[in-house]
Amino acid sequence: MNLVVVGAQWGDEGKGKIVDFLSENADFVVRYSGGANAGHTVVIGEKTYKLHLIPSGILSQDKIVILGNGMVIDPESLFEELNTIGEQGIEWSGRVLISERAHVVLPRFKRMDVEIDKKRAKPIGTTGRGIGITYSLKASRDSYRFVDILDSSVFNTMEDEDKKFLEKYIPKLEPMIKDTSLILHENRDKNILFEGAQGALLDIDLGTFPYVSSGLSSASGASQGSGLGPLDINGITGVFKAYTTRVGNGPFPTEFREDRDGDLGSRIREIGREYGVTTGRPRRCGYLDVVALKYTCRTNSMNSLSLTHLDVYDGMEEIKAAIAYRYGGKKIENFPASNEVLFKAEPVLKSFKGWKKSITHCRTYEELPLEARDYISFIEDQTGVPVNIISVGYRREETIVREDPWTRS
Repeated sequence: MNLVVVGAQWGDEGKGKIVDFLSENADFVVRYSGGANAGHTVVIGEKTYKLHLIPSGILSQDKIVILGNGMVIDPESLFEELNTIGEQGIEWSGRVLISERAHVVLPRFKRMDVEIDKKRAKPIGTTGRGIGITYSLKASRDSYRFVDILDSSVFNTMEDEDKKFLEKYIPKLEPMIKDTSLILHENRDKNILFEGAQGALLDIDLGTFPYVSSGLSSASGASQGSGLGPLDINGITGVFKAYTTRVGNGPFPTEFREDRDGDLGSRIREIGREYGVTTGRPRRCGYLDVVALKYTCRTNSMNSLSLTHLDVYDGMEEIKAAIAYRYGGKKIENFPASNEVLFKAEPVLKSFKGWKKSITHCRTYEELPLEARDYISFIEDQTGVPVNIISVGYRREETIVREDPWTRS
């Protein structure tokens, strides 16, 4: 079975933990988009792993992980990350494959990324990792694939700075660069787990453009970014938080406001440790946006949901979620494309009673307080998609499975 895990919000939903949890039953774990601008944190026992390029499945010792053709990969960042997890006891040699069709991020691309964002009238809030520049150059056919840097006829035409940078990495990269599309096709009857980067609302086509990433972060990107045909995808699970966060600039209709919500934003940020893994930037926090969640469920054909950070609400007397927006005197129930509407819209909030107790120890749905189950039932009713996995803490074991996403329907 082939299963896609995609972020159902603006990224940072906890995909790393869910991918790590589901990778136990996977043979291959594939990252299909983005680059070192992503960040996943996984806690196993007393160890915390911070990943950016490498799929979370690398933490399971018998899994093969693939960096797909839809990715843009900085060799320097890649080997820094591999060295770090190696020092943490993870044996990765022979288990990391790179698509020969993936594109290379070069140091000058990163410099260009920062400079271009500075000059924008409305900066995007880029991480400065060269991701957008590499994708732009890819679209204009001016970048380089990993197969190209192994071809002397191409390599010799590159700028001296680029060649000098790559020369020290090519011997280590060469055994990792493979026709991964063929490998996946030949193993399509095994369990393949596809790991998305960022979130569906940051997708270049379906997200809040231009405040988006440059890659395909929606579920459809799993096929395009891996080279495995779309009919070989069997299931799609969307990961979302019990509330909503966003990093960088862009519209955020349900963002907490001090004049309306007091210190709720800062409280949630501290309890949920809402700081970017890649940049360290504090994340913007807000109420669960059901309007946006319904949109990502619909546009990504999600057939299951994974809810994370539910435990962050343990101490709250009351919980609220946005069931609509209000703009120009009208109620809006479907997620709009207009940034003007999204920037100015006010959330229409529905209140729920909090459960005022810790749920971290819960291992079955029935153990959750009634108030927590009511909140989950509301989400299912609104989206029409079952919440099959519930994370009640950071650790791998702090997870409730109502129905295994690996089960064929």
